[in-house]
Amino acid sequence: MLDYRNREKAYALLREYTENKGLIKHALAVEASMRAYAKYYGEDEDEWGVVGLLHDFDYERYPSVEEHTVVGGAILRDLGYPEHVIEAIAGHADRTGERRKTRLDHALFACDEISGFVTAVALVRPTKSVMDVDVASVKKKLKDKAFAKGVSREDVYQGAEELGRSLDEHIEFVIRALQAAADELELRGVSV
Repeated sequence: MLDYRNREKAYALLREYTENKGLIKHALAVEASMRAYAKYYGEDEDEWGVVGLLHDFDYERYPSVEEHTVVGGAILRDLGYPEHVIEAIAGHADRTGERRKTRLDHALFACDEISGFVTAVALVRPTKSVMDVDVASVKKKLKDKAFAKGVSREDVYQGAEELGRSLDEHIEFVIRALQAAADELELRGVSV
């Protein structure tokens, strides 16, 4: 039987389907945020981390609205991943039509866009360090529609709401999670 909580196996699956370094780093960032929220809520950190790590594993090969998460869900099902993991991954974007029902579902949706956005904010800092990112800088960039325009601001706001947190609390939480994983994310930065 598959130990679906096994991080090494999940990471190998991610790497099997994803070559783009940016997508891999995004998966690692969402994993870090998900693990932090699992700890905060007293949930299974390994399970939540794997969900974060695998949420976009099929995206590079199957980026269309019709295929992304659908193909990945079939792959995960064939590998023996449980339905609640597949459903959480399917529900991480509204376009799939999958309803978010559990705290895991809501957390993945909430962590996806903001983890990518905080990373983008870090990368435009002179130091390229997440250690220099704060809530005010993230909120300022959220207002700039030209910055990281692929990130849905609506999803960022809705994600915090679905977790029952203020936007500031959610942003601060994700910043701290990414700071704790700065070395793996290569976001510790450079000296200026």
